[in-house]
Amino acid sequence: MDKIYVAKLGKAVGLKGHLRLIIDSDFPGQFKKDAIFITNKNIELKVQEYNTSRELIKFENYDSVDIAKKLTNQQLFASQEETKQNCQLEEDQYFWFDVINCNIIEEGKLLGKIIEIHRYPLDDYFEVQTDESLVKEGLPNVFLVPYVMDKYIKNVDIENKTIETKNCFEILENS
Repeated sequence: MDKIYVAKLGKAVGLKGHLRLIIDSDFPGQFKKDAIFITNKNIELKVQEYNTSRELIKFENYDSVDIAKKLTNQQLFASQEETKQNCQLEEDQYFWFDVINCNIIEEGKLLGKIIEIHRYPLDDYFEVQTDESLVKEGLPNVFLVPYVMDKYIKNVDIENKTIETKNCFEILENS
């Protein structure tokens, strides 16, 4: 299973097994009753209840503070399949795991392949491993492409793992 890190469990709160939930996901709605997550210690947890205003979560069969304490500081992961089912994307939004390994193509020329996504305050950036043929021409091994529709990104085709760009060869040359 390809696992995606979504949250960390904080300290136990109260006597009934609630834990503080530190979400590291753009989709807080996935933490709903009956959702299943796996911890970094391979424990499967099923959500019994989640209080969004207090950021407290409770899992089935963790009904006391002593049992819940054993989960403190563990990381929660969701599968890619569950993520696709539980998280609704808006137009021009894509799951990072679908974007990684996409080819960046500009005017029919392969510029490289996305190897990472970086989040900055204003925009997300694709880290692109430059195509070997361009590196041989003296261009940098890696460059960043801003994820800005229309200005840099013309078309995203997840099925064929290609992202068509404009103005990105210039970014590569100036990197």
